Parts: sequence; structure tokens; C-alpha cells
Amino acid sequence: MKEKAYTLNDWKWRIIGIPLMGTVIAMMIAFEEFLKLSQHFFLSVLFSTLLTLTFWEGNRYIIIWMRRIFPEYSQTGRRVAAEAVLAVAYVFLVSLLLDEIYYKPVYHVSVLAIGFRISIVPTVIVYLVYEAVYFFDAWKMNVRKTEALMRENVQSQLEVLKNQLDPHFLFNSMNTLAALIDDENTAAQDYLEKLSDVYRYVLVSRNKNTVLLSEEIAFVDAYVYLNKIRFRENLQVEKRLSTVALEHYITPLSLQMLIENAIKHNAASRQNPLHIVIRDIDGYLVVENNISEKTILEKSTRVGLQNIINRYNLLTDREVEVKREEARFIVKIPLLRVLAENE
Repeated sequence: MKEKAYTLNDWKWRIIGIPLMGTVIAMMIAFEEFLKLSQHFFLSVLFSTLLTLTFWEGNRYIIIWMRRIFPEYSQTGRRVAAEAVLAVAYVFLVSLLLDEIYYKPVYHVSVLAIGFRISIVPTVIVYLVYEAVYFFDAWKMNVRKTEALMRENVQSQLEVLKNQLDPHFLFNSMNTLAALIDDENTAAQDYLEKLSDVYRYVLVSRNKNTVLLSEEIAFVDAYVYLNKIRFRENLQVEKRLSTVALEHYITPLSLQMLIENAIKHNAASRQNPLHIVIRDIDGYLVVENNISEKTILEKSTRVGLQNIINRYNLLTDREVEVKREEARFIVKIPLLRVLAENE
């Protein structure tokens, strides 16, 4: 998974927050000097502000670093835990260095314990503010992605099933048709069974964000079977999938859409059969076919690749890759490790 480039648009917070926090800490430590507005108080404010700047900027870097490692909304617990450990270690290290190079040489006394306790308070405040804002933004983004994904799924359903009949009526009609087919006509019985499997899968998966690749492959096998009745050996589909890949997830009907597009846009003949290869490489599902464009293209639903790209943009940072070579058309879709939320 590619690393996100995180930046924090927090310059206003830093301009206001660092001197404000430095002043407040100085007032807490030297309150009597504050009442007198003595020179010692203003020196305390300057020293406290510089120290706050050191802690703020160091912990800010830790926050950016941890968001790059744990960027997902679901990784909030691990990110916060890692930030807490690193923040405590950083505050202790700075307090120790300050104690060794300033307080002990100048005042001949160690203030490590009290310095650490005082420094940890603004550090906690900074983390609470940053994490609260980040958590709220991530929650809003998650809600927007869920809504957008639902819209994409609805569009896909409408395009794929826009002319569907009532499911119960259709299945009852298929059962009736199966009873009318002669028992010896096994080819017709098999065709009707595969057609039922295809329709059943579309109905079951249409409200899901992701499905197991093994389930999609079983559906595609039935879909290819129906097309091979039409194209015979002019259509060849080869699968080279590892058992590990079959345990990953993809968006439903995406593999079927890629095969449908290959069939729709390419001619298939005995001399030049349409050869489709499905394989997995480095965490991607690769669908590749030879190019033999039809002179007259079939009417397109205009969903296809763009629908797949849109849905994957909502599920992962890894992009769908589309590549057209001189004689090959290749599409790579990311294999997802976990089931998408809101299944």
C-alpha cells in the first residue's frame, strides 16, 4: 500500500497556541513575579515559550509520522498507543537534556522529576487537540466514503439489473422451464442451472461492498459457461490463481465486468480466439486479454471500468491500473485483505 503524504494545516494553532501555552505555564510557575510584571517573569515567558516550541514541534512530528504508519480510521487505537509511548519518551529525553545542560550546571540542582511532570501536561493537551480534530475529520471522511460507495453500488445495480423481473417470479419461471425440458437434454438443464447461479449471485452480492475472490470466481465460472455456449472454443478463459489470492476480497461483479468488456469489444473466431487470462501478481488481480477489436461495437452501458475505478477509490488507496499495449489489454485491480465495512 502506498504511503500517504501527510501534512498538517495547523500554522494558526502554532502561532497562537505556542506563545499562549508558554505564557500560561510561566504564570503557573512564577505567579508572584507575574503579579509584579517583573523582568524575571518576562524571561520566564521567553524560556517557557521556547521550551513549549520544542515539545510542540517534536510531538507534532511524531503525530505526522504515526499517521503515515497508521493512516486508517480503524487503526486509531494503535496510532494513539504508539503516539503515547513516543511522546512520553520524547518529553523525558528533552527534560533530561535540559536538566543536564542547564539546571545542573547553572543552579547545581536536578529538576528532572518536576520538569517532566510540568512538560507532560501541555504535551497531553496538544495530543488531545490534534487527535480530536483528526478523529472527527476521519469520521466525516468515512461517512462520505460510505455514502459515495452506496451511490456507486446503486448505479452498478441499476445498470446490471435495470431490466430485471421480480426475483421470485423469475426463479419460479426457471423451475417451471426446467420441468419442461426433457430429462435427456442435459445441455439445456446445465445451461438453465448456470443461468440461475448467475442471477442468484447478482441478487445476493448487489448490496455488498466486497466479496471473497473465491465467490466471485465461482460466479465467473458460471458466467463464462453461458458465454462459451455461444462462442464455443472461440472464447478461452484461463485462471492462474494462488490459494492465498482466493482468500482476499474484491468488489462484487468487478471481475465479471472486465470479462464482459473483453467479450463486448473484441471479436472471437476460430482463427483468432479471444484469450482471457486471470492471475494474481503482488497483491493485484490481473485480467488480461488479446486485442481483436470488432468493426461494429456493441452498445455500451458506460459503467464498466469507470465504475470499478470509482468503487476502488472509495475502498483503498491502491489504484486500479489500466494498460493498453499493442496486442494486449491489461487491467489490475487491488486485492483487499479485509472485508470492507458496512457489509
